[in-house]
Amino acid sequence: MRHDVWIPPVHRDLTGGEERVQIEAVTIGEVVTALEQRFPGIAARLTHEGQLRPGIAVAVNGVVTPRGLRQRLDHASEIHFVPAMAGG
Repeated sequence: MRHDVWIPPVHRDLTGGEERVQIEAVTIGEVVTALEQRFPGIAARLTHEGQLRPGIAVAVNGVVTPRGLRQRLDHASEIHFVPAMAGG
Protein backbone atom coordinates (compact mmCIF):
# COMPACT_ATOMS: atom_id res chain seq x y z
CA MET A 1 0.00 0.00 0.00
CA ARG A 2 1.24 3.49 -0.90
CA HIS A 3 1.85 6.21 1.66
CA ASP A 4 2.55 9.92 1.33
CA VAL A 5 5.80 10.64 3.15
CA TRP A 6 6.64 14.27 3.93
CA ILE A 7 10.33 15.10 4.06
CA PRO A 8 11.43 17.75 6.60
CA PRO A 9 13.23 20.74 5.05
CA VAL A 10 16.48 19.81 6.82
CA HIS A 11 16.63 16.53 4.84
CA ARG A 12 15.55 17.81 1.43
CA ASP A 13 19.15 18.23 0.31
CA LEU A 14 19.12 14.43 -0.06
CA THR A 15 15.84 14.34 -1.99
CA GLY A 16 16.71 16.95 -4.58
CA GLY A 17 14.28 19.31 -2.88
CA GLU A 18 11.31 16.93 -2.97
CA GLU A 19 9.07 17.59 0.00
CA ARG A 20 6.68 14.66 -0.48
CA VAL A 21 7.19 11.20 -1.94
CA GLN A 22 5.06 8.09 -2.23
CA ILE A 23 6.41 4.90 -0.69
CA GLU A 24 5.03 1.37 -0.53
CA ALA A 25 5.58 -0.19 2.89
CA VAL A 26 3.92 -2.10 5.73
CA THR A 27 5.89 -0.54 8.61
CA ILE A 28 7.73 2.70 9.31
CA GLY A 29 10.96 0.68 9.21
CA GLU A 30 10.14 -0.35 5.65
CA VAL A 31 9.41 3.30 4.82
CA VAL A 32 12.92 4.23 5.99
CA THR A 33 14.44 1.35 3.98
CA ALA A 34 12.58 2.46 0.84
CA LEU A 35 13.62 6.07 1.40
CA GLU A 36 17.25 4.97 1.76
CA GLN A 37 17.10 3.05 -1.52
CA ARG A 38 15.74 6.10 -3.27
CA PHE A 39 17.74 8.77 -1.39
CA PRO A 40 21.02 7.33 -0.06
CA GLY A 41 22.04 8.81 3.28
CA ILE A 42 18.57 9.58 4.60
CA ALA A 43 18.39 6.50 6.85
CA ALA A 44 21.49 7.67 8.74
CA ARG A 45 19.77 10.97 9.44
CA LEU A 46 16.54 9.35 10.64
CA THR A 47 17.82 6.27 12.47
CA HIS A 48 20.64 5.02 14.66
CA GLU A 49 21.25 1.42 15.70
CA GLY A 50 17.87 0.24 14.45
CA GLN A 51 15.78 2.95 16.11
CA LEU A 52 14.64 6.44 15.28
CA ARG A 53 17.35 8.91 16.22
CA PRO A 54 16.84 10.82 19.44
CA GLY A 55 15.10 14.05 18.53
CA ILE A 56 13.16 12.48 15.62
CA ALA A 57 9.53 11.49 15.98
CA VAL A 58 7.22 9.97 13.40
CA ALA A 59 3.59 10.95 12.99
CA VAL A 60 1.13 8.75 11.11
CA ASN A 61 -2.03 10.55 10.03
CA GLY A 62 -1.28 13.36 12.48
CA VAL A 63 -0.64 11.15 15.51
CA VAL A 64 2.89 10.73 16.89
CA THR A 65 3.50 7.03 17.40
CA PRO A 66 5.52 5.62 20.28
CA ARG A 67 6.17 2.43 18.26
CA GLY A 68 8.76 4.11 16.04
CA LEU A 69 10.07 1.89 13.25
CA ARG A 70 7.79 -0.98 14.32
CA GLN A 71 4.61 0.99 13.67
CA ARG A 72 2.42 -0.94 11.22
CA LEU A 73 0.70 0.87 8.39
CA ASP A 74 -2.60 -0.89 7.81
CA HIS A 75 -4.10 1.82 5.59
CA ALA A 76 -2.76 4.35 3.12
CA SER A 77 -1.28 6.97 5.43
CA GLU A 78 0.33 10.37 5.60
CA ILE A 79 3.70 10.08 7.33
CA HIS A 80 5.79 12.91 8.76
CA PHE A 81 9.27 12.59 10.25
CA VAL A 82 9.34 15.39 12.80
CA PRO A 83 12.65 16.78 14.05
CA ALA A 84 12.65 17.99 17.64
CA MET A 85 12.43 21.70 18.12
CA ALA A 86 14.85 23.35 20.50
CA GLY A 87 14.01 26.55 22.23
CA GLY A 88 14.86 28.69 25.10
